[in-house]
Amino acid sequence: MPAATHPPLDPSVLPPYVLALRERLGYLPESQIERVLRAYEVGAHAHEGQARKSGEPYITHPVAVAGILAELGMDAETIIAAILHDTLEDTELSRSALASEFGETVAELVDGVTKLDKMKFGSRQEADAESFRKMLLAMARDLRVILIKLSDRLHNMRTLGAKDAPSRRRIARETLEIYAPIAQRLGMNKIKAELQDLGFRALYPDRYRVISERIRAALGNRREAMGKIEEALSARLAADQLPARVVGRIKSPWSIYSKMRSEHRSEEHTSELQ
Repeated sequence: MPAATHPPLDPSVLPPYVLALRERLGYLPESQIERVLRAYEVGAHAHEGQARKSGEPYITHPVAVAGILAELGMDAETIIAAILHDTLEDTELSRSALASEFGETVAELVDGVTKLDKMKFGSRQEADAESFRKMLLAMARDLRVILIKLSDRLHNMRTLGAKDAPSRRRIARETLEIYAPIAQRLGMNKIKAELQDLGFRALYPDRYRVISERIRAALGNRREAMGKIEEALSARLAADQLPARVVGRIKSPWSIYSKMRSEHRSEEHTSELQ
């Protein structure tokens, strides 16, 4: 817990993106939300004068990362560490200051993310991707460090358009080969799917476009059939008194492309792989 107390921030002075984060944190006690807002205050001051490639103030990025974690219902320490996750590497804020203000747990989380950030994938061969994933997971003594890193990568992918073309390709390849598989291993399927979709779109835009168009065309013909199958399955399970929820799933463009590569198929066979 922080050693010092500070007066609550006046909501009227908070920017819209911080107010949106506050809204998402409704599951936390008010005292914990105030700690998160204090972290924003500290982070905004530390990153003052820094900007993203898009021209936005840099603090908008860690606040967005915190928002992704808030959607997962993470604890206050994780949210605070997300807001401050770049301060040790990119600002004058010290680890001791973090520990004094927000507690040792937050300082350890931020320190853990900083160490992961220093590991660069760009010079590695693709064959080493599995070893690199294992190294990342082994280095993170607290799983929350990995969750912050995955959320950081997800927001970077959502805003990838501000980067130059070589950077977009490098980051997209890292995402597909390193971070999406880690999310899958942790059972974070929604994040995994978005990382794969954004990574595929950035790395192979033409292939993504062709496969996406084929999926949309095929879906129009199959939606009714899928609905009937789901309805029949639900009725049969109910008749056998088996509680269940039947959900249909459309294969993602990346999933279809990966299967096409493994089976050496062309775009003409897209509809067969759904």
